[in-house]
Amino acid sequence: MRRSAILKSKLFLYLTEFFAGMSVMAVELGASRLLAPYFSSSQIVWTIIIGTIMIAMALGNIYGGRSADKHPDPDRLYGRILIASVWIAAIPVLGKYIILGISAVLIFTVDSGFLIWAAFAACMVVFVFPLFLLGTVTPSLAKYSVDSLDDSGKTVGTLGAFNTIGSIIGTFVPTFVTIPSVGTSVTFLIFAGILLALSLLYFISAKTGWGKCGVSAAAFLLCCLLGASNSFAFWEEDLVYEGESVYNYLQVRENEKQIVLSTNVLFGVQSLLVKEEGLTGMYYDYAMAAPLMTKGGPKKESEILILGMGTGTYAVQCRKYFGGMNIEGVEIDGKITDLARRYFQLPEDVEVATYDGRAYLNAVDKTYDVIMVDAYQDITIPFQMSSVEFFTLVKDHLKEDGVMVVNMNMRGNQEGNINQYLADTIAGVFDEVYTVDVKGSTNRELFASNDSHMLSYFSGNQESIAEEELALLMREVEEELTAYEAGGYLMTDDQAPVELLGMQVIDELIQGEAAYYKRIYKESGIKGVLESL
Repeated sequence: MRRSAILKSKLFLYLTEFFAGMSVMAVELGASRLLAPYFSSSQIVWTIIIGTIMIAMALGNIYGGRSADKHPDPDRLYGRILIASVWIAAIPVLGKYIILGISAVLIFTVDSGFLIWAAFAACMVVFVFPLFLLGTVTPSLAKYSVDSLDDSGKTVGTLGAFNTIGSIIGTFVPTFVTIPSVGTSVTFLIFAGILLALSLLYFISAKTGWGKCGVSAAAFLLCCLLGASNSFAFWEEDLVYEGESVYNYLQVRENEKQIVLSTNVLFGVQSLLVKEEGLTGMYYDYAMAAPLMTKGGPKKESEILILGMGTGTYAVQCRKYFGGMNIEGVEIDGKITDLARRYFQLPEDVEVATYDGRAYLNAVDKTYDVIMVDAYQDITIPFQMSSVEFFTLVKDHLKEDGVMVVNMNMRGNQEGNINQYLADTIAGVFDEVYTVDVKGSTNRELFASNDSHMLSYFSGNQESIAEEELALLMREVEEELTAYEAGGYLMTDDQAPVELLGMQVIDELIQGEAAYYKRIYKESGIKGVLESL
Protein backbone atom coordinates (compact mmCIF):
# COMPACT_ATOMS: atom_id res chain seq x y z
CA MET A 1 0.00 0.00 0.00
CA ARG A 2 1.48 3.31 -1.12
CA ARG A 3 1.07 6.17 1.35
CA SER A 4 1.20 9.90 0.79
CA ALA A 5 3.24 11.89 3.29
CA ILE A 6 0.06 13.48 4.62
CA LEU A 7 -1.25 10.09 5.81
CA LYS A 8 1.73 9.08 7.92
CA SER A 9 0.50 10.70 11.16
CA LYS A 10 -3.06 9.29 10.84
CA LEU A 11 -4.45 12.72 11.76
CA PHE A 12 -5.54 13.34 8.19
CA LEU A 13 -7.33 9.98 8.17
CA TYR A 14 -9.21 10.97 11.32
CA LEU A 15 -10.11 14.33 9.79
CA THR A 16 -11.36 12.53 6.68
CA GLU A 17 -13.65 10.44 8.88
CA PHE A 18 -14.80 13.57 10.69
CA PHE A 19 -15.71 15.52 7.56
CA ALA A 20 -17.28 12.50 5.88
CA GLY A 21 -19.58 11.93 8.85
CA MET A 22 -20.41 15.64 8.97
CA SER A 23 -21.21 15.76 5.26
CA VAL A 24 -23.47 12.71 5.37
CA MET A 25 -25.69 14.30 8.01
CA ALA A 26 -25.64 17.67 6.27
CA VAL A 27 -26.75 16.06 3.00
CA GLU A 28 -29.48 14.15 4.83
CA LEU A 29 -30.87 17.35 6.34
CA GLY A 30 -30.45 19.13 3.02
CA ALA A 31 -32.40 16.33 1.37
CA SER A 32 -35.37 16.95 3.65
CA ARG A 33 -35.39 20.63 2.74
CA LEU A 34 -34.95 19.95 -0.97
CA LEU A 35 -37.91 17.55 -0.98
CA ALA A 36 -40.17 19.56 1.35
CA PRO A 37 -41.34 22.15 -1.21
CA TYR A 38 -42.53 19.34 -3.48
CA PHE A 39 -43.57 16.49 -1.15
CA SER A 40 -44.02 18.19 2.28
CA SER A 41 -41.90 17.66 5.37
CA SER A 42 -44.01 14.89 6.89
CA GLN A 43 -42.77 11.91 8.85
CA ILE A 44 -43.35 9.77 5.74
CA VAL A 45 -40.87 11.81 3.73
CA TRP A 46 -38.36 11.75 6.59
CA THR A 47 -38.71 7.97 6.84
CA ILE A 48 -37.99 7.60 3.11
CA ILE A 49 -34.94 9.87 3.34
CA ILE A 50 -33.48 8.04 6.31
CA GLY A 51 -34.22 4.62 4.79
CA THR A 52 -32.65 5.33 1.41
CA ILE A 53 -29.60 6.94 2.99
CA MET A 54 -29.09 3.92 5.25
CA ILE A 55 -29.31 1.67 2.19
CA ALA A 56 -26.70 3.78 0.44
CA MET A 57 -24.38 3.78 3.46
CA ALA A 58 -24.73 0.02 3.97
CA LEU A 59 -23.87 -0.71 0.34
CA GLY A 60 -20.99 1.75 0.54
CA ASN A 61 -19.63 0.02 3.64
CA ILE A 62 -19.65 -3.34 1.87
CA TYR A 63 -18.07 -2.05 -1.30
CA GLY A 64 -15.53 0.10 0.56
CA GLY A 65 -14.32 -2.81 2.65
CA ARG A 66 -13.92 -5.14 -0.33
CA SER A 67 -12.25 -2.44 -2.41
CA ALA A 68 -9.79 -1.60 0.37
CA ASP A 69 -8.81 -5.26 0.74
CA LYS A 70 -8.39 -5.74 -3.00
CA HIS A 71 -6.87 -2.35 -3.85
CA PRO A 72 -5.38 -0.77 -0.69
CA ASP A 73 -4.65 2.52 -2.45
CA PRO A 74 -5.81 5.79 -0.81
CA ASP A 75 -5.99 7.37 -4.27
CA ARG A 76 -9.13 5.34 -4.92
CA LEU A 77 -10.82 6.51 -1.71
CA TYR A 78 -10.06 10.19 -2.20
CA GLY A 79 -11.07 9.88 -5.85
CA ARG A 80 -14.48 8.66 -4.68
CA ILE A 81 -14.73 11.56 -2.23
CA LEU A 82 -13.87 13.89 -5.11
CA ILE A 83 -16.74 12.49 -7.19
CA ALA A 84 -19.11 12.71 -4.21
CA SER A 85 -18.24 16.38 -3.70
CA VAL A 86 -19.02 17.28 -7.31
CA TRP A 87 -22.27 15.30 -7.26
CA ILE A 88 -23.42 17.05 -4.05
CA ALA A 89 -22.49 20.42 -5.54
CA ALA A 90 -24.64 19.61 -8.59
CA ILE A 91 -27.75 18.90 -6.48
CA PRO A 92 -28.78 22.60 -6.20
CA VAL A 93 -28.43 22.94 -9.97
CA LEU A 94 -30.20 19.77 -11.17
CA GLY A 95 -32.08 18.36 -8.18
CA LYS A 96 -35.32 20.29 -8.57
CA TYR A 97 -35.62 19.39 -12.27
CA ILE A 98 -35.04 15.71 -11.51
CA ILE A 99 -37.66 15.77 -8.74
CA LEU A 100 -40.27 17.41 -10.95
CA GLY A 101 -39.47 15.07 -13.84
CA ILE A 102 -39.87 12.00 -11.65
CA SER A 103 -43.13 13.38 -10.24
CA ALA A 104 -44.52 14.05 -13.73
CA VAL A 105 -43.77 10.48 -14.84
CA LEU A 106 -45.21 8.88 -11.70
CA ILE A 107 -48.44 10.87 -11.86
CA PHE A 108 -49.21 8.99 -15.07
CA THR A 109 -48.04 5.58 -13.88
CA VAL A 110 -48.90 5.32 -10.16
CA ASP A 111 -52.48 5.05 -8.89
CA SER A 112 -51.77 4.99 -5.15
CA GLY A 113 -48.97 5.87 -2.79
CA PHE A 114 -47.77 8.66 -5.08
CA LEU A 115 -46.03 10.52 -2.26
CA ILE A 116 -44.07 7.43 -1.19
CA TRP A 117 -43.04 6.39 -4.68
CA ALA A 118 -42.14 9.89 -5.86
CA ALA A 119 -40.10 10.73 -2.75
CA PHE A 120 -38.38 7.33 -2.82
CA ALA A 121 -37.50 7.61 -6.50
CA ALA A 122 -36.20 11.15 -6.04
CA CYS A 123 -34.01 10.08 -3.11
CA MET A 124 -32.65 7.10 -5.03
CA VAL A 125 -31.73 9.18 -8.07
CA VAL A 126 -30.44 12.31 -6.35
CA PHE A 127 -28.88 11.16 -3.07
CA VAL A 128 -28.02 7.47 -3.06
CA PHE A 129 -24.91 7.59 -5.25
CA PRO A 130 -22.92 10.32 -3.41
CA LEU A 131 -23.81 8.81 -0.04
CA PHE A 132 -22.85 5.37 -1.30
CA LEU A 133 -19.42 6.84 -2.10
CA LEU A 134 -19.18 8.44 1.34
CA GLY A 135 -20.21 5.10 2.83
CA THR A 136 -16.94 3.64 1.55
CA VAL A 137 -14.90 5.98 3.77
CA THR A 138 -15.05 4.17 7.12
CA PRO A 139 -13.99 0.65 6.03
CA SER A 140 -11.30 2.11 3.76
CA LEU A 141 -9.85 4.26 6.54
CA ALA A 142 -9.87 1.30 8.90
CA LYS A 143 -7.74 -0.56 6.38
CA TYR A 144 -5.29 2.33 5.97
CA SER A 145 -5.00 3.25 9.66
CA VAL A 146 -4.68 -0.14 11.39
CA ASP A 147 -0.99 -1.04 11.55
CA SER A 148 -1.25 -4.07 13.84
CA LEU A 149 -3.76 -6.03 15.86
CA ASP A 150 -2.26 -4.62 19.06
CA ASP A 151 -3.85 -1.20 18.59
CA SER A 152 -6.63 -2.01 16.11
CA GLY A 153 -9.41 -1.50 18.69
CA LYS A 154 -8.08 1.91 19.69
CA THR A 155 -7.65 3.02 16.08
CA VAL A 156 -11.10 1.90 14.94
CA GLY A 157 -12.63 3.43 18.07
CA THR A 158 -10.94 6.75 17.34
CA LEU A 159 -12.23 6.65 13.76
CA GLY A 160 -15.74 6.00 15.08
CA ALA A 161 -15.45 8.88 17.54
CA PHE A 162 -14.37 11.32 14.82
CA ASN A 163 -17.24 10.13 12.60
CA THR A 164 -19.77 10.58 15.40
CA ILE A 165 -18.53 14.04 16.37
CA GLY A 166 -18.60 15.07 12.71
CA SER A 167 -22.14 13.73 12.39
CA ILE A 168 -23.26 15.75 15.42
CA ILE A 169 -21.84 18.94 13.96
CA GLY A 170 -23.29 18.04 10.56
CA THR A 171 -26.71 17.81 12.24
CA PHE A 172 -26.69 21.10 14.13
CA VAL A 173 -24.88 23.42 11.71
CA PRO A 174 -27.26 23.03 8.73
CA THR A 175 -30.38 23.17 10.90
CA PHE A 176 -29.51 26.17 13.03
CA VAL A 177 -26.89 28.04 10.99
CA THR A 178 -26.51 27.51 7.27
CA ILE A 179 -30.04 26.65 6.06
CA PRO A 180 -31.81 29.52 7.89
CA SER A 181 -29.07 32.03 7.03
CA VAL A 182 -27.94 31.14 3.48
CA GLY A 183 -30.43 28.47 2.33
CA THR A 184 -30.41 24.83 1.28
CA SER A 185 -28.58 25.34 -2.01
CA VAL A 186 -25.61 27.10 -0.44
CA THR A 187 -25.57 24.51 2.35
CA PHE A 188 -25.05 21.76 -0.22
CA LEU A 189 -22.26 23.82 -1.79
CA ILE A 190 -20.55 24.46 1.55
CA PHE A 191 -20.29 20.80 2.46
CA ALA A 192 -19.41 19.80 -1.10
CA GLY A 193 -16.61 22.37 -0.91
CA ILE A 194 -15.33 20.83 2.32
CA LEU A 195 -15.13 17.39 0.72
CA LEU A 196 -13.51 18.86 -2.38
CA ALA A 197 -10.87 20.67 -0.32
CA LEU A 198 -10.14 17.48 1.61
CA SER A 199 -9.55 15.52 -1.57
CA LEU A 200 -7.50 18.26 -3.22
CA LEU A 201 -5.28 18.46 -0.16
CA TYR A 202 -4.63 14.73 -0.38
CA PHE A 203 -3.85 14.72 -4.11
CA ILE A 204 -1.60 17.78 -3.83
CA SER A 205 0.34 16.04 -1.07
CA ALA A 206 0.50 12.83 -3.11
CA LYS A 207 1.52 14.80 -6.21
CA THR A 208 -0.88 12.86 -8.37
CA GLY A 209 -4.37 13.12 -9.87
CA TRP A 210 -3.85 16.60 -11.32
CA GLY A 211 -6.32 16.06 -14.15
CA LYS A 212 -9.20 14.83 -12.01
CA CYS A 213 -8.53 17.60 -9.47
CA GLY A 214 -8.69 20.27 -12.16
CA VAL A 215 -11.89 18.92 -13.69
CA SER A 216 -13.53 18.54 -10.26
CA ALA A 217 -12.59 22.07 -9.19
CA ALA A 218 -13.92 23.52 -12.45
CA ALA A 219 -17.19 21.55 -12.11
CA PHE A 220 -17.57 22.74 -8.51
CA LEU A 221 -17.08 26.39 -9.48
CA LEU A 222 -19.63 26.00 -12.26
CA CYS A 223 -22.15 24.57 -9.78
CA CYS A 224 -21.48 27.50 -7.44
CA LEU A 225 -22.26 29.94 -10.23
CA LEU A 226 -25.42 28.14 -11.34
CA GLY A 227 -26.80 26.91 -8.03
CA ALA A 228 -25.87 29.37 -5.28
CA SER A 229 -28.97 31.54 -5.60
CA ASN A 230 -31.33 28.95 -6.97
CA SER A 231 -35.08 29.18 -6.55
CA PHE A 232 -37.16 26.12 -5.77
CA ALA A 233 -40.10 27.65 -7.64
CA PHE A 234 -38.17 28.45 -10.79
CA TRP A 235 -41.37 28.79 -12.86
CA GLU A 236 -42.81 31.57 -10.66
CA GLU A 237 -42.52 35.15 -11.88
CA ASP A 238 -44.33 37.04 -9.13
CA LEU A 239 -42.28 36.07 -6.06
CA VAL A 240 -41.58 38.93 -3.67
CA TYR A 241 -39.85 36.68 -1.14
CA GLU A 242 -38.33 33.21 -1.10
CA GLY A 243 -36.37 31.90 1.83
CA GLU A 244 -36.05 29.32 4.56
CA SER A 245 -36.40 29.19 8.31
CA VAL A 246 -35.56 26.54 10.87
CA TYR A 247 -38.96 24.94 10.20
CA ASN A 248 -40.07 25.77 6.67
CA TYR A 249 -39.39 26.68 3.09
CA LEU A 250 -41.16 30.03 2.70
CA GLN A 251 -42.51 31.70 -0.39
CA VAL A 252 -44.47 34.95 -0.75
CA ARG A 253 -45.95 35.81 -4.13
CA GLU A 254 -48.01 38.80 -5.12
CA ASN A 255 -50.38 39.71 -7.93
CA GLU A 256 -52.90 42.49 -8.51
CA LYS A 257 -55.52 40.95 -6.22
CA GLN A 258 -53.68 39.27 -3.35
CA ILE A 259 -50.48 38.40 -1.52
CA VAL A 260 -50.02 34.69 -0.76
CA LEU A 261 -47.78 32.70 1.58
CA SER A 262 -46.89 29.09 0.75
CA THR A 263 -44.87 26.89 3.09
CA ASN A 264 -43.14 23.64 2.11
CA VAL A 265 -45.63 22.55 -0.53
CA LEU A 266 -45.27 24.92 -3.47
CA PHE A 267 -48.79 24.54 -4.79
CA GLY A 268 -50.60 25.20 -1.51
CA VAL A 269 -51.82 28.44 0.06
CA GLN A 270 -51.23 28.77 3.79
CA SER A 271 -52.16 32.45 4.27
CA LEU A 272 -53.17 35.36 2.11
CA LEU A 273 -54.03 39.04 2.10
CA VAL A 274 -56.77 40.27 -0.23
CA LYS A 275 -55.90 43.76 -1.43
CA GLU A 276 -59.48 44.79 -2.19
CA GLU A 277 -61.96 45.25 0.61
CA GLY A 278 -64.11 42.20 1.17
CA LEU A 279 -63.99 38.52 1.96
CA THR A 280 -61.08 36.26 1.06
CA GLY A 281 -63.18 33.64 -0.72
CA MET A 282 -61.50 30.98 1.42
CA TYR A 283 -62.09 29.08 4.64
CA TYR A 284 -61.20 32.10 6.78
CA ASP A 285 -64.57 33.60 5.84
CA TYR A 286 -66.47 30.50 6.99
CA ALA A 287 -64.48 30.42 10.24
CA MET A 288 -65.81 33.87 11.12
CA ALA A 289 -69.03 32.11 12.11
CA ALA A 290 -67.29 30.99 15.32
CA PRO A 291 -67.47 34.35 17.19
CA LEU A 292 -71.13 34.59 16.18
CA MET A 293 -71.82 31.24 17.86
CA THR A 294 -70.92 32.58 21.31
CA LYS A 295 -73.41 34.17 23.72
CA GLY A 296 -73.67 37.84 22.87
CA GLY A 297 -71.57 37.41 19.72
CA PRO A 298 -68.33 39.23 18.88
CA LYS A 299 -67.65 42.26 21.07
CA LYS A 300 -64.78 44.40 22.26
CA GLU A 301 -64.14 42.11 25.24
CA SER A 302 -64.10 38.91 23.16
CA GLU A 303 -60.93 36.85 23.52
CA ILE A 304 -59.77 34.91 20.47
CA LEU A 305 -56.79 32.54 20.29
CA ILE A 306 -55.44 31.31 16.95
CA LEU A 307 -53.25 28.20 17.03
CA GLY A 308 -51.36 28.24 13.76
CA MET A 309 -51.39 32.00 13.21
CA GLY A 310 -49.60 31.97 9.86
CA THR A 311 -49.57 35.50 8.53
CA GLY A 312 -52.72 36.42 10.47
CA THR A 313 -55.39 36.23 7.77
CA TYR A 314 -58.08 35.17 10.25
CA ALA A 315 -57.06 37.85 12.73
CA VAL A 316 -57.15 40.56 10.05
CA GLN A 317 -60.58 39.43 8.83
CA CYS A 318 -62.04 39.32 12.34
CA ARG A 319 -60.75 42.80 13.09
CA LYS A 320 -62.09 44.08 9.76
CA TYR A 321 -65.63 42.80 10.29
CA PHE A 322 -66.05 42.58 14.07
CA GLY A 323 -63.95 45.47 15.36
CA GLY A 324 -61.37 45.62 18.11
CA MET A 325 -61.50 42.20 19.73
CA ASN A 326 -58.56 40.88 21.77
CA ILE A 327 -56.74 38.47 19.48
CA GLU A 328 -53.70 36.35 20.32
CA GLY A 329 -51.81 34.07 17.99
CA VAL A 330 -49.42 31.16 18.34
CA GLU A 331 -47.02 30.42 15.48
CA ILE A 332 -44.05 28.10 15.88
CA ASP A 333 -42.13 29.71 13.02
CA GLY A 334 -41.01 33.19 14.03
CA LYS A 335 -39.94 33.99 10.48
CA ILE A 336 -43.56 33.63 9.32
CA THR A 337 -44.57 36.20 11.92
CA ASP A 338 -41.91 38.55 10.56
CA LEU A 339 -43.37 38.10 7.06
CA ALA A 340 -46.85 38.72 8.46
CA ARG A 341 -45.78 42.13 9.77
CA ARG A 342 -43.86 42.96 6.61
CA TYR A 343 -46.20 41.83 3.83
CA PHE A 344 -49.62 40.91 5.27
CA GLN A 345 -50.61 43.91 7.40
CA LEU A 346 -50.81 41.99 10.67
CA PRO A 347 -51.63 44.66 13.28
CA GLU A 348 -48.86 45.37 15.77
CA ASP A 349 -51.25 45.04 18.72
CA VAL A 350 -52.03 41.42 17.80
CA GLU A 351 -49.55 39.51 19.94
CA VAL A 352 -48.01 36.36 18.46
CA ALA A 353 -46.16 33.83 20.61
CA THR A 354 -43.42 31.85 18.88
CA TYR A 355 -44.42 28.52 20.37
CA ASP A 356 -45.96 25.13 19.69
CA GLY A 357 -49.74 25.37 19.98
CA ARG A 358 -50.19 22.57 22.46
CA ALA A 359 -47.24 23.65 24.58
CA TYR A 360 -48.73 27.15 24.69
CA LEU A 361 -52.03 25.84 26.05
CA ASN A 362 -50.12 23.92 28.70
CA ALA A 363 -48.35 27.12 29.72
CA VAL A 364 -51.35 29.49 30.07
CA ASP A 365 -54.39 29.48 32.37
CA LYS A 366 -56.50 31.92 30.36
CA THR A 367 -59.87 31.01 28.83
CA TYR A 368 -61.14 32.21 25.45
CA ASP A 369 -64.40 32.84 23.63
CA VAL A 370 -63.01 31.32 20.42
CA ILE A 371 -60.03 29.09 19.77
CA MET A 372 -59.17 28.51 16.14
CA VAL A 373 -57.03 25.47 15.32
CA ASP A 374 -55.39 26.08 11.96
CA ALA A 375 -52.19 24.05 12.28
CA TYR A 376 -52.82 21.44 9.60
CA GLN A 377 -51.14 22.02 6.24
CA ASP A 378 -51.65 19.33 3.62
CA ILE A 379 -50.14 16.03 4.80
CA THR A 380 -48.08 17.73 7.50
CA ILE A 381 -50.46 17.34 10.45
CA PRO A 382 -48.89 17.53 13.93
CA PHE A 383 -50.09 14.42 15.72
CA GLN A 384 -49.84 16.15 19.10
CA MET A 385 -52.53 18.59 17.91
CA SER A 386 -54.95 15.97 16.62
CA SER A 387 -55.55 13.74 19.63
CA VAL A 388 -58.20 13.39 22.33
CA GLU A 389 -55.74 14.79 24.83
CA PHE A 390 -55.15 17.92 22.75
CA PHE A 391 -58.82 18.69 22.13
CA THR A 392 -59.52 18.15 25.82
CA LEU A 393 -56.89 20.77 26.53
CA VAL A 394 -58.59 23.14 24.07
CA LYS A 395 -61.96 22.57 25.77
CA ASP A 396 -60.43 23.39 29.16
CA HIS A 397 -59.29 26.77 27.77
CA LEU A 398 -62.73 27.74 26.43
CA LYS A 399 -65.33 29.73 28.34
CA GLU A 400 -68.67 28.07 29.08
CA ASP A 401 -70.13 29.29 25.79
CA GLY A 402 -66.81 29.17 23.96
CA VAL A 403 -66.41 27.73 20.48
CA MET A 404 -63.53 25.89 18.85
CA VAL A 405 -63.24 26.13 15.07
CA VAL A 406 -60.94 23.72 13.23
CA ASN A 407 -59.85 24.04 9.64
CA MET A 408 -59.59 20.57 8.09
CA ASN A 409 -57.96 21.04 4.72
CA MET A 410 -58.17 17.60 3.08
CA ARG A 411 -61.73 16.50 2.47
CA GLY A 412 -61.62 12.78 1.70
CA ASN A 413 -64.23 10.37 0.39
CA GLN A 414 -62.91 7.08 1.74
CA GLU A 415 -64.28 5.54 4.89
CA GLY A 416 -61.97 6.31 7.78
CA ASN A 417 -60.32 9.33 6.13
CA ILE A 418 -58.32 11.94 8.04
CA ASN A 419 -61.27 14.32 8.48
CA GLN A 420 -63.43 11.52 9.85
CA TYR A 421 -60.73 10.65 12.36
CA LEU A 422 -60.39 14.29 13.42
CA ALA A 423 -64.15 14.85 13.66
CA ASP A 424 -64.75 11.61 15.61
CA THR A 425 -61.93 12.53 17.99
CA ILE A 426 -63.40 15.99 18.55
CA ALA A 427 -66.90 14.57 19.00
CA GLY A 428 -65.50 12.40 21.77
CA VAL A 429 -64.59 15.57 23.67
CA PHE A 430 -67.31 18.13 22.77
CA ASP A 431 -71.08 17.74 23.05
CA GLU A 432 -71.95 19.90 20.03
CA VAL A 433 -70.10 19.40 16.74
CA TYR A 434 -71.10 20.85 13.35
CA THR A 435 -69.33 20.90 9.98
CA VAL A 436 -69.62 22.85 6.75
CA ASP A 437 -67.75 22.34 3.48
CA VAL A 438 -66.00 25.35 1.98
CA LYS A 439 -67.13 25.87 -1.60
CA GLY A 440 -64.47 25.68 -4.29
CA SER A 441 -61.87 23.98 -2.09
CA THR A 442 -61.06 20.78 -0.24
CA ASN A 443 -61.46 22.51 3.14
CA ARG A 444 -64.04 21.71 5.75
CA GLU A 445 -64.72 23.86 8.82
CA LEU A 446 -65.69 22.19 12.08
CA PHE A 447 -67.31 24.09 14.96
CA ALA A 448 -67.44 22.54 18.43
CA SER A 449 -68.80 23.67 21.79
CA ASN A 450 -70.31 22.33 24.99
CA ASP A 451 -73.04 24.97 24.90
CA SER A 452 -76.17 23.45 23.36
CA HIS A 453 -77.41 26.93 22.37
CA MET A 454 -74.56 27.65 19.95
CA LEU A 455 -76.81 27.51 16.87
CA SER A 456 -79.45 29.77 18.38
CA TYR A 457 -76.70 32.23 19.31
CA PHE A 458 -75.47 32.05 15.72
CA SER A 459 -78.90 32.75 14.31
CA GLY A 460 -79.57 35.68 16.63
CA ASN A 461 -76.14 37.31 16.37
CA GLN A 462 -76.34 37.53 12.60
CA GLU A 463 -78.73 40.45 12.96
CA SER A 464 -75.82 42.60 14.14
CA ILE A 465 -73.75 42.08 10.98
CA ALA A 466 -73.49 45.38 9.11
CA GLU A 467 -71.73 44.18 5.93
CA GLU A 468 -74.15 42.57 3.51
CA GLU A 469 -71.49 40.32 1.94
CA LEU A 470 -70.64 38.73 5.27
CA ALA A 471 -74.30 38.51 6.27
CA LEU A 472 -75.13 36.59 3.09
CA LEU A 473 -72.25 34.17 3.66
CA MET A 474 -73.23 33.58 7.29
CA ARG A 475 -76.79 32.75 6.26
CA GLU A 476 -75.37 30.32 3.74
CA VAL A 477 -73.15 28.74 6.40
CA GLU A 478 -76.13 28.40 8.74
CA GLU A 479 -78.14 26.64 6.05
CA GLU A 480 -75.34 24.22 5.23
CA LEU A 481 -74.17 23.42 8.75
CA THR A 482 -74.49 19.71 9.43
CA ALA A 483 -74.62 18.12 12.85
CA TYR A 484 -71.81 15.62 12.98
CA GLU A 485 -72.67 12.03 13.83
CA ALA A 486 -69.71 10.55 15.65
CA GLY A 487 -68.21 7.22 14.73
CA GLY A 488 -65.47 5.15 16.30
CA TYR A 489 -62.37 6.63 14.73
CA LEU A 490 -60.30 8.15 17.52
CA MET A 491 -56.77 9.46 17.71
CA THR A 492 -54.77 9.60 20.91
CA ASP A 493 -51.28 10.70 21.84
CA ASP A 494 -50.32 7.04 21.69
CA GLN A 495 -51.84 6.34 18.27
CA ALA A 496 -52.47 9.04 15.69
CA PRO A 497 -51.56 7.84 12.15
CA VAL A 498 -52.03 11.30 10.64
CA GLU A 499 -49.40 10.92 7.90
CA LEU A 500 -50.87 7.72 6.44
CA LEU A 501 -54.39 9.12 6.63
CA GLY A 502 -53.32 12.34 4.97
CA MET A 503 -51.54 10.43 2.24
CA GLN A 504 -54.78 8.63 1.34
CA VAL A 505 -56.45 11.96 0.66
CA ILE A 506 -53.43 13.23 -1.28
CA ASP A 507 -53.74 10.15 -3.53
CA GLU A 508 -57.43 10.93 -4.09
CA LEU A 509 -56.70 14.54 -4.99
CA ILE A 510 -53.87 13.62 -7.37
CA GLN A 511 -55.94 10.95 -9.07
CA GLY A 512 -58.75 13.44 -9.57
CA GLU A 513 -56.47 16.16 -10.96
CA ALA A 514 -54.48 13.74 -13.12
CA ALA A 515 -57.46 11.90 -14.63
CA TYR A 516 -57.93 14.53 -17.34
CA TYR A 517 -54.28 14.40 -18.44
CA LYS A 518 -54.15 10.61 -18.23
CA ARG A 519 -57.04 10.43 -20.69
CA ILE A 520 -55.26 12.82 -23.07
CA TYR A 521 -52.04 10.80 -22.69
CA LYS A 522 -53.82 7.57 -23.64
CA GLU A 523 -55.44 9.22 -26.66
CA SER A 524 -52.66 11.50 -27.95
CA GLY A 525 -49.50 10.61 -26.08
CA ILE A 526 -47.06 13.02 -24.48
CA LYS A 527 -47.46 15.49 -27.37
CA GLY A 528 -51.14 15.84 -26.58
CA VAL A 529 -50.41 16.43 -22.90
CA LEU A 530 -47.89 19.16 -23.69
CA GLU A 531 -50.35 20.86 -26.06
CA SER A 532 -53.07 20.84 -23.39
CA LEU A 533 -50.92 22.54 -20.76
